[in-house]
Amino acid sequence: MSYREYKGENITVYFDGEICKHAAECVKGLPEVFNVKARPWISLDKVDAKKVAEVINRCPSGALKYNM
Repeated sequence: MSYREYKGENITVYFDGEICKHAAECVKGLPEVFNVKARPWISLDKVDAKKVAEVINRCPSGALKYNM
């Protein structure tokens, strides 16, 4: 596993593309934060950290994790 780190003001998100199942729970849940067309594709300061955590908790593969 190789998680990539994305730091926001109130939350840090970790993503491992190798285990991602592409269920798109993140993209559907918060498209303004998780935008696969943008670089970086995770932009954390646009939404409250608790909302980001809620969406990450829906990730079925465990490819997304967070620390607040």
